[in-house]
Amino acid sequence: MFGKLFGRGAERPAAHPYALPAPARRRNGTYTLRALGDTRVLALVEAAEAGDWAAVRAALAPFDLGHHHHVLDQLARVDGVEKWIPRAVEEDGDDEGRAAALLISGARHIVWGWEARTADRAVNVSQEQWRVFHERLRIAEEHLLRAAELRPAAVTPWEQLLISGRGMSLGTVVNETRLRAALRRDPLSPAVHRAWLSQLQPRWGGKPGEALDFAREAFGRAPRGHGLGCLIAAAHIEEWVEAESGEVLQTPKTQAELRAAADHSILHPDYGWAPGWQYDFHTFAMALTLADERHTVRRVLHTLDGAFVPGAWIHSADPEKSFARAHRRA
Repeated sequence: MFGKLFGRGAERPAAHPYALPAPARRRNGTYTLRALGDTRVLALVEAAEAGDWAAVRAALAPFDLGHHHHVLDQLARVDGVEKWIPRAVEEDGDDEGRAAALLISGARHIVWGWEARTADRAVNVSQEQWRVFHERLRIAEEHLLRAAELRPAAVTPWEQLLISGRGMSLGTVVNETRLRAALRRDPLSPAVHRAWLSQLQPRWGGKPGEALDFAREAFGRAPRGHGLGCLIAAAHIEEWVEAESGEVLQTPKTQAELRAAADHSILHPDYGWAPGWQYDFHTFAMALTLADERHTVRRVLHTLDGAFVPGAWIHSADPEKSFARAHRRA
């Protein structure tokens, strides 16, 4: 029934043995997804919340933090990790464990740094906030560079260094060098391209339209079913953030481009349902909603089935309410 109604590619992913059950009771038909909806990720997050490095290492067995961006992000958002992870860096006895601890520490210090700075405009950030922000990012840079040395093939240290480099205003030469280092390790990494997309925004020194051009060029290289298609949706969201008009995306051309990108990537039968797939769907859901596209957005929201992931719809004044509103309309 749903396949006929929403079209090919709208089916939800088949339940896997590690799926967290969705709650029976929901608010406005939605609920907050924890730990990417994966019991293995939940075990990892709970070990980090407990400050148990041995348990974290054991729970990391199914994942490679050098390439699993979404799993690393889950650890980076655990409050208090910064208190005990430096000890793990010093005490772990092998390079693999030390590299993982350094990577987690670096990613956590970036998130922790942005928490101090806040998402407010630069003119509204106090000198003390800037001081704490840069202090935490300096620690992140040190730990990420050490992690990159220990794991030369890993892409996540370089993706994270793009974020810290942007925050510290290290300049074009440094950040482009880091971009090339990341792309040598994974030429189609959605996370790396997403980080550079932010760098190209006018608020970070880019030129108007530059980010969207970058997204289109990258999308042109993406095979069918690849998550890099989300870059088109992300670029249009950024265009909306930069624009003075809230209706800037509501054009037939933009709607058509978003539909084509969704069909080529997340709604394609070859799309890979890796942990964190919900972020891809949320990116398209937000972009399609802003564009007032009524058909494909239903297919995307149907697949999400009311699951909201923290960190999605971040440019909305109230992300959860914005998602719930879109969910109701669909």
